Amino acid sequence: MRQILSSIAVSLPSRNKALIALETLAIGAAGGLLFLWANLPGGLISGAMVATGVAAICGRQLAVPAFVTQAVLVVLGISIGGVVSRQLIAHVSAYPFTIGLLALATFCSTLGSSLYLQRVHGWDRTSAFLAGAPGALSQITILAVERGADLPAIAVVQTVRVIILTAALPMVLALSGLAPASGSGILLPAASPMNLIALVAASLALSLILRILKFPASWMFGAMIASSVLHGAGLVDGGVPPWVRSVALVGIGAVIGSRFARMKLRVLAGHLNAALGSFAIAIAISGLFVGVIALTTQVRFSDAVVAFAPGAMDAMLALALTLHIDPIFVGAHHLSRFVFVTIAIPGIVHLFGRTQDDVDD
Repeated sequence: MRQILSSIAVSLPSRNKALIALETLAIGAAGGLLFLWANLPGGLISGAMVATGVAAICGRQLAVPAFVTQAVLVVLGISIGGVVSRQLIAHVSAYPFTIGLLALATFCSTLGSSLYLQRVHGWDRTSAFLAGAPGALSQITILAVERGADLPAIAVVQTVRVIILTAALPMVLALSGLAPASGSGILLPAASPMNLIALVAASLALSLILRILKFPASWMFGAMIASSVLHGAGLVDGGVPPWVRSVALVGIGAVIGSRFARMKLRVLAGHLNAALGSFAIAIAISGLFVGVIALTTQVRFSDAVVAFAPGAMDAMLALALTLHIDPIFVGAHHLSRFVFVTIAIPGIVHLFGRTQDDVDD
């Protein structure tokens, strides 16, 4: 506990970092409000992400402090968990089947994307495998450093994939009639002060426990599990105030968009074609598996699309919350894929990859 408190204290920003954070969130809020005013689907998160992404590409050094990101994930986790008491978790019996298909889809899309990067763009096998693996970006980064892979190129491919999915997926679902064209998604009334205190306390406590246990996405999943239990047991009613949830959606959009601030424009432009091509391969393969699910199960097509989308877990869960998509189904599948990627990719890279030194030789 002392180590966690120390790390939080260290992560508190200096005055300069605080100003950068305020600028990032202000740009994100402006973009989110613009998209919301235009009645665009997923407006707050998509608008914030697009605005901060554009500003970052134009040279603004944007960033969101770690403790703000953690607070945003806790709020989103509480909001997602609150859905448990308000909608049935439909198709639970299909979870093992669909999760099995997701593991196969992840392997196929990773292999397909990596082969494309190798054959078309001349990437080494290790860099191609790591760029093609969806999710688990922190683990991918560590492996890339250890194996001497092309880290900037991998970062471009991974980031562009998340940006495109977060911006385009709401539009595609809305235009196809699979999700509302606009709106704020699943809304819960604000909880009473005592219920809200209980929700926050339980969510933080479980998040810290999962953090100590090194559970993936501990802040979001800890809050989501705690909120699910409290709501499902009828111990609390309601959730965070709607405006707080809206701020969290802007925050997660700003976090995603600010990733471009760590990239040089020359590097981004140099690997953009590779990123778009590998994204197209991954989407096509994932789409085939979504089609199988649509034909063989009763799972809603929109739920399967977001659950199988090769994007970041936090972003996809936030989108599920705003697009009337079952966030429990989506969360179970993205967590399963995170575990699969974390376990399988190091072995795949060890067996089939090669280091940059091998390429240079």
